[in-house]
Amino acid sequence: MKDSEFLRGETVPMTKREVRSVVLERLDLHHASRFVDVGAGTGSVAIEAAIRHPNLNIIAIEQKPQAVDLIKDNCQRFGCEQIKVIPAKAPCDFTGHVDAMFIGGSGGNLTDIIDWSLEHLMEKGRLVLSFILQDNLNEALNHLKQCDVDDLDCCQILVSNYATLGKGYYFKPNNPTFVVSCKKGKAHGNV
Repeated sequence: MKDSEFLRGETVPMTKREVRSVVLERLDLHHASRFVDVGAGTGSVAIEAAIRHPNLNIIAIEQKPQAVDLIKDNCQRFGCEQIKVIPAKAPCDFTGHVDAMFIGGSGGNLTDIIDWSLEHLMEKGRLVLSFILQDNLNEALNHLKQCDVDDLDCCQILVSNYATLGKGYYFKPNNPTFVVSCKKGKAHGNV
């Protein structure tokens, strides 16, 4: 899906198209029944997941009121009725376990959100995180190395898009983005 298809807000972050593609591939939602998008921003990951997997039960958690409104508007725009929006700061309450979680925003509670995510994931459930700040990447990797996770992986995505400049063209760079992925291990408990 093109980024331009989503309603946007000036201060509401959005996971960009190329990053969404990698995130959704790593979430591997083909056989999932329940998915949570934490720090959902505009809802772009949750919405693209809903469009690709119409039977998927999705929860989008977002603390900023302006972003919550945007998620709801984008859900209506794309007809994604299976997305439940929880206006809260993670970690927050919800019942049951899920097959996959994406952390796109942490609001400064990164390690608490990672631990909470692992508690709510089913065994071998997939956890995917994205960052533009290297400090957050380092914090997540250092913490996950101490958790019971399998298949810990990280990649950096550098994307430049074709753009006009006067009579010529160039490639306008986006911020580098780091994508971390892993699976919940068998013995994971509270860290």
